[in-house]
Amino acid sequence: MNVSAPTTAEALRSALAGLLDGLPPKQAAAAVERLIANYRGRTPTDAPVLRDRSDVAAYAAYRMPATFEAVRSALAGLAEAAPQWTPGSHVDVGGGTGAATWAVDATWDGPRTTTVLDWAEPALALGRELAGASGSPVLRAAEWRRAVIGSGLALPQADLVTVSYVLGELTPDARRAVVAEAARAGQAVVLIEPGTPEGYLRIREARDQLIAAGLHVAAPCPHDGTCPIEVGKDWCHFAARVSRSSLHRQVKGGSLPYEDEKFAYVAATRFPVEPVPSRITRKPQIRKGLVLLDLCGPEGEGLTRSTVAKRHGDLYKAARDAEWGGQWPPPAEDTAG
Repeated sequence: MNVSAPTTAEALRSALAGLLDGLPPKQAAAAVERLIANYRGRTPTDAPVLRDRSDVAAYAAYRMPATFEAVRSALAGLAEAAPQWTPGSHVDVGGGTGAATWAVDATWDGPRTTTVLDWAEPALALGRELAGASGSPVLRAAEWRRAVIGSGLALPQADLVTVSYVLGELTPDARRAVVAEAARAGQAVVLIEPGTPEGYLRIREARDQLIAAGLHVAAPCPHDGTCPIEVGKDWCHFAARVSRSSLHRQVKGGSLPYEDEKFAYVAATRFPVEPVPSRITRKPQIRKGLVLLDLCGPEGEGLTRSTVAKRHGDLYKAARDAEWGGQWPPPAEDTAG
C-alpha cells in the first residue's frame, strides 16, 4: 500500500487548481452543466463527448476529484483482499485525463508502467500535462495513447486494468467487448460506474461476465455467487467523500465544503484473494445503545441486518466506527481490548 495517498490527493487538487486560469467562471460552469447533461443521457455514444481543451479543463476541474476518490475507494477494496499484491503494470481504459491513474498511484507504490487509453485527444493531452506536474515518477512516465473504446479494442497484458465511468457511454455490444478484453488482458480488473440503479446493473452484468471468464470477485462482494439483490427493488452502491472546489459550489449552488460521490464497482482477479467475510452495504444506523448494520454476507446467506448492542463491548465500539463499504466483522486486531 502507498502511505503517501493524502499527498497524491493534494497534488491532484493543486494541479487542477490552475486549469481554469483565463477561463471565465460562467463559461466554465456552462461547459460543466452541458457535459453533465450529456454524460447523464441515456443514449450511448460512438464519439468522444469532450471536444476541446476548454471542455476538458472545465470537466476535469469539476469531475476528476470525485472520480479519483471513487476509484481510490474501489482499489482499496482490491488491496484489502490482496494485501501482498502490487501491480507492476496498469492499463486505464477510457481514462480521459487520468483520474484512475492518480488513484492507482495513491494506492500502491511503484515502480509501475502505466498506459492510458482514450478516444479524446484533448483529454489525453491535458492528462499528460497534469501528470507532468504531479511529482510522481510513475505518473510522469505514463503513456497516453489514443484508441477507440469499444468493439475491436486490443489491450496489452497488464497486472491491473481499470475501466471507470466508461461502460455507460457504450452500446451494449461495445460494453461487453470492452469487459471481455479487460478480462483477457488483466490479472486484476476493476470496473467503476455511477452509483445509480443503471450503473449498478451495468456493474452486475460485467461482474457476471468476469466470473464467466474465469476471474474471482475480490470486492465488494464476499463471494462469486449470484448477487442477492432483487433487480428493481434495490441496488448496490457506495460513497466516497470529496472536497468541493469553488467550481463545484458554483455549478451545484451548494455551500458545504464536501459532497459524497456515489459509485458502484467490482474488482476481480485471476490470482487468489481473500474477500471480506461480509460487506456493509448501507451507512450504519446509530441508535441509543445500538448500531444497525446492513450486510451482504457469504454465498447463500444473502442480505442481512446485524444489530450490535452496547453489551457487545469492543464489537459495539467497532460498529460505531464502522463505515459504509467496510468489512464486518472488523479484523481481530481492531477489536482487541
